[in-house]
Amino acid sequence: MTLPECETLALAFDDGVLRITLNRPEARNAMNAQMVSEIGQVLDAVSMKETVRTIVLRGAEGHFCAGADLKEVMAGGTKAPKPGEPDPIKDFSRAFGTLLRKVEQAPQVVIAVAEGSVLGGGFGLVCVSDIALAHTDARFGLPETTRGLPPAQIAPFVVQRIGLTQARRLCLTGARFDGRAAEALGLVHESFADDKQLDDKIDRLIEDIRQCAPGANAMTKDIVLSVGHMNMDAVLDMAAEKFAQAVRGPEAGEGISAFLKKRTAKWASRN
Repeated sequence: MTLPECETLALAFDDGVLRITLNRPEARNAMNAQMVSEIGQVLDAVSMKETVRTIVLRGAEGHFCAGADLKEVMAGGTKAPKPGEPDPIKDFSRAFGTLLRKVEQAPQVVIAVAEGSVLGGGFGLVCVSDIALAHTDARFGLPETTRGLPPAQIAPFVVQRIGLTQARRLCLTGARFDGRAAEALGLVHESFADDKQLDDKIDRLIEDIRQCAPGANAMTKDIVLSVGHMNMDAVLDMAAEKFAQAVRGPEAGEGISAFLKKRTAKWASRN
């Protein structure tokens, strides 16, 4: 499989698992426009690839992501554009929101591994992952308002992840907290004090995901992500259509046959 060449990411693909490592350690993996673009390009490249079953998002050298690279954001100056001219600051902000939606809607299962700094945009990436794990010493926070900025593209996904009441508290106080507190909030699913335990859990999750049919997982994500955004009857109608499509598709035939014959389904076999 051919992946885009990236300067801000380290990519590795093996046996159905694509590992995307944010790789600007000199800036605690803060996201600049290039990184936002490169993550989007990689997700686009694999969006239709059923050979990619799991995406693991992680940061290089002990930090997940320290948020947006504010030096780059401010480099173009703060003067408002003339009427009809593009607004580079607005465009950068909105591009990150588009990326969060792209991560959220990826047909693969996305695992975020939160270590070290998990701030601002990094916090947002955790919010749109399917499964999030954290080191107990990770440092989570939404510091934007302490710097005179709103967490503009991130806040809606924080509300979606942990609810309005907690989102308001975190966003409006610039609160900082560790991995244990993130687990208690429901931001991450589990936290680990030991690096090996964290890595072992990632391996177990990858193996669990391997047992699930890729098409069925993609359909399931479509269904669960539609809740709250569509009328419930429309959700159920869409889900029924997907169920019928799945029953008539090759995965159900293989999965049910494997179940009845007490064998491993083909998609669960290692390459």
